[in-house]
Amino acid sequence: MAILVTGGAGYIGSHTVLILLKYGIEVVILDNLCNASHKIINRLEKITNKKLIFIENNIVNRICLKNLFKKYDISTVMHFAALKSINDSLHQPLLYYSNNVTGTIILLEEMLSANIRNFIFSSSATVYGIDSPIPYCETNSIGHTTNPYSTSKLMIEFIIRDFVKVNPSFKAVALRYFNPVGAHESGELGENSTGVPNNLLPYIAQVALGRLKKLNIFGNNYNTPDGTAQRDYLHVIDLAEGHLNVLNHLPKIKGYKVYNFGSGKIFSVLEVIKIFEKISGKKILFEYKPRREGDLPSFWADTSLAKNELGWQAKRDIYTMIRDMWNWYIKNPNGLN
Repeated sequence: MAILVTGGAGYIGSHTVLILLKYGIEVVILDNLCNASHKIINRLEKITNKKLIFIENNIVNRICLKNLFKKYDISTVMHFAALKSINDSLHQPLLYYSNNVTGTIILLEEMLSANIRNFIFSSSATVYGIDSPIPYCETNSIGHTTNPYSTSKLMIEFIIRDFVKVNPSFKAVALRYFNPVGAHESGELGENSTGVPNNLLPYIAQVALGRLKKLNIFGNNYNTPDGTAQRDYLHVIDLAEGHLNVLNHLPKIKGYKVYNFGSGKIFSVLEVIKIFEKISGKKILFEYKPRREGDLPSFWADTSLAKNELGWQAKRDIYTMIRDMWNWYIKNPNGLN
């Protein structure tokens, strides 16, 4: 039996593949490489000393999925494949809904046809929206998202929930990620940022490398200790290991479940910059800009449900996250291009 990992060459998917292989679990990777590179597959094989099953294709390709499910003995699908840029989604909403939402519907339909009943979905804390009370708890209402990317994740959660209701033999888990950062300690795997990053730490790293002149900090008058926004950061390896916990817990799950995956701790933009400067020895130039619409002063995860039911909690601190991320960028200053 094998796990199909869609988007398995991407940032979170590749680290999860690494953890699965570490524990002797057979993996089949499906990725169209729009957010990744074939070099990631080569590096996974180098780290694990295993030949991987990799299929370069898209989840919207129904024929590909049919053939894949016929050829391989798949027990569970871990679904990471998605377009993921918030900024791009604002300019190309139909592309995001077509790929993320329609692609997931096709995937679920073909799983049902192939009698595959276990599904783990890569969701996002952004589904809580701008009105949800803090800390975010799985029982909070979701909605009021501010961009098509987040809305696509929200729609998919609703689709999975309703799909499971009418297919009681189906087990599905949605994992709401907070802010994954870091990289594998080898420096062989990390986030392959291209262009101007949407996320804070890759942006800081590119300033440190001289690829960008300065960091733009959006807002310095929030009701926080230093006026800058606070976020919950999570090491990508902790996140990847959490998927193994979910996989092991699936036999106990009935229907549809949701879990937060975060650290439960918050750090401000200025705090992150100071820690990065200390670890890297680089001075980060920054400039304050007006707040962005929809940005919150602070939010973080209530992770008690994942701890109590899955036996999972984040272990690596912010210093380890930044150290491993910086190691990746030092070894791959131009990404994988």
